[in-house]
Amino acid sequence: MKYKAIKLVKRPNLTITPDVFETVTLETQDLADGEILLMQTHMSLDPAMRGWMSADRGSYIPPVELGDVMRSSGVAEVVESRNENFAVGDRVVGMIGWTEYAVSKGQGLTKLPPNVSAEAVLCVLSLPGLTAWQGLMEIGKPKAGETLVVSGAAGSVGSMVGQLGKAEGMTVVGTAGADDKCAWLVDELGFDHAINYKSADLEKRIREATPNGVDIYFENTGGPVQHITFGRMNAHGRIVVCGMIADYNTDKPSPGPNWINIIRKRLTITGFTMPDHWDRVPEMMQKLAAYLAAGKLKYRAHKLQGLESAIDGINLLFTGGNTGKLMVEL
Repeated sequence: MKYKAIKLVKRPNLTITPDVFETVTLETQDLADGEILLMQTHMSLDPAMRGWMSADRGSYIPPVELGDVMRSSGVAEVVESRNENFAVGDRVVGMIGWTEYAVSKGQGLTKLPPNVSAEAVLCVLSLPGLTAWQGLMEIGKPKAGETLVVSGAAGSVGSMVGQLGKAEGMTVVGTAGADDKCAWLVDELGFDHAINYKSADLEKRIREATPNGVDIYFENTGGPVQHITFGRMNAHGRIVVCGMIADYNTDKPSPGPNWINIIRKRLTITGFTMPDHWDRVPEMMQKLAAYLAAGKLKYRAHKLQGLESAIDGINLLFTGGNTGKLMVEL
């Protein structure tokens, strides 16, 4: 059976252009013992992919090699199996790649219950929700009554972080790049305040939204919000550094804040990535599923159609053009 896949064939410069990819037609082969054939139904697009495309071998995960299928997580159905742990019809989530079909030995795949939609899996129970849980709950250690500021709050991770913060009894302030996104954060997700980071009076608005200072800052973007919030941190505050999307497509990263405040306020600043915590994924998924079942986590998906829509669609992550978790429906 023939199917399409997309390979990475060039390293991007500052921006991801279509010529860094090549769409190829492949053919499924007979399975060996222990293997399964997956038909992918939904494929996740995430900001981390920009780093995976680079030549940087000192990062937390090796780059995608040129000529290899582009890396991504996704939801798939088992359509053929020679592995006793997976039956035809099982739904799984894991690293599958930019491809319609894939062969796997089952490593890194998690079986899904039949009553959870693929959208809920990719929005909540996979990378966005797991990243939010690890960063906020395990590193930030939120306490009821504290104030949380989330940059990139309308993104797939930020929206989960803010809702988890509210569920833990925090005052939650989010920043986003459009007024409609800010309205969604407050009206639908229950944030206490949402601020358009393009506002002329950004510093004043953040100050007014955080009259008691900031206890946890969940950093997804960098940029002016970082400097302003850094200056609002309370003593023993925690800064959880998840992403710096404002610097991903530039050759001159922006300077960070002066470190004096780290000493004055005895701050803890921690960077993290999820590959360090894969062993805890099943446990975290169960916890997130409980919040989801209790109605404490809402989500919205921004779906593109067809495998090749990923080639241009991935740039929505860096322009802010997506409204919700970006994914491809195959």
